[in-house]
Amino acid sequence: MVEKPNSQLSHYLDALIATSSDAIVIVNINKEVEYWSAGAERIYGIPFKDIHQKKISQFFKKEDLKLLEILDTKQPVYNVYHQPRQDKHVLISSSPIFDEAGSLIGAISIDQDITHTVKLNEKLTLKTTELQKVKQQYNLQEYVGPFSEIIGYSSAIQNTKNLALKVAKTDATVLIQGESGVGKELFAQGIHDASLRKGESFIPINCGAVPDALFESEFFGYEKGAFTGAHKDGKPGKVEMAHNGTLFLDEIGMLPLDMQVKLLRVLQEREVWRIGGHVSKDVNIRIVAATNSDLEDMVKKGTFREDLYYRLNVVTLKIPPLRERAGDIAALMQEFIDEYCAKYSREVPVLSDGALEVFTNYVWPGNIRELRNIVERMVIFNDQATIDAADIIDIFPRKVTIQEENEKRGLDEEMEQLEKNRITEALMETFGNKSAAAKKLGMSRVSLYNKIKKYKIETE
Repeated sequence: MVEKPNSQLSHYLDALIATSSDAIVIVNINKEVEYWSAGAERIYGIPFKDIHQKKISQFFKKEDLKLLEILDTKQPVYNVYHQPRQDKHVLISSSPIFDEAGSLIGAISIDQDITHTVKLNEKLTLKTTELQKVKQQYNLQEYVGPFSEIIGYSSAIQNTKNLALKVAKTDATVLIQGESGVGKELFAQGIHDASLRKGESFIPINCGAVPDALFESEFFGYEKGAFTGAHKDGKPGKVEMAHNGTLFLDEIGMLPLDMQVKLLRVLQEREVWRIGGHVSKDVNIRIVAATNSDLEDMVKKGTFREDLYYRLNVVTLKIPPLRERAGDIAALMQEFIDEYCAKYSREVPVLSDGALEVFTNYVWPGNIRELRNIVERMVIFNDQATIDAADIIDIFPRKVTIQEENEKRGLDEEMEQLEKNRITEALMETFGNKSAAAKKLGMSRVSLYNKIKKYKIETE
């Protein structure tokens, strides 16, 4: 491979740095700023010309500067949570810089801005706490019921709600399983509202939305002075905030393995240690976890701890997808239509039978969340008094036709009927001997029993 001239390499390096949205900062041994990228200008609001060749401590408090710490320790750090300013949250990777002789000549820092993620997480916690207080203040659960926000009258959803209500009365750990968009958080909130802990906090944390470097401080909190940029009085973690209440761990399958170990320890010992703390705090919490991942398969692959899985999987609550409760689609649609017509100041339209049929025939891979989004789209783009099928076909992510869905449904039914007839014939030929019939059909006994149950085949 032919080496590029140094002049070209510098251009490549300049393009690489300019492409990065992160703040890239280099200081020399005298703590003066040698390089300040466009990302740094954007994140910290300081132009390069104003900070170049000036001591970085003129612009930040010394205790908030990770770069100065690196100059002292001469040790690199990677993806460390840091708060250089009151309004800024970043993940820092920082390294010392040495010359050919091994002498320290400066330090470089790459700061990834995660302020938006942190503030969203704090806002979610605040809103959830406020909602909980309103419910407690007006005792709303007593009037509308703890699962009132879960709309539907199909047997699938009613059975799930009844099971959730029974579980809620206990203090058992619950694992809610279901596809994305089925309403797992609504069930978690309902379980809390129907429990003996309903007067205490319901604290949610989305394990899929927290950067890896923030997990420990989010879960367990930290004491004052625990790290550079920490709040002066320290901060409680979500586990501590949920004391006497319910901790809801959404997307639990996204929890890193090292945090799984620490969470398991909290569940076993019922105590939590803040980062930088020397005294443990007792916690009395109920855990409700949710996932759309196959945790059992993750355990087999080694990406989820088996001991934590069994600790969480005391009671499993499976939320049916929307395609298994098609009878609820009309009621859900009407709820969302009323909501968005009020939001956008529109008259509530009438949907023709054809339009309703398009909604009920669609397979809904995104479940109720997708239904809500499509109804909002329909309200925005249609302002006529009556909405027909032709008016809404284009608002779906893919083209759907009633004929397509009916043909697919008809083919599925035909195949099921053929399978049922073949099983019935095999049972007759073997005089009801299920083991012999399973062997004849080339399937396991368990599969045969399931098919017999599915097709309600008489075997006596």
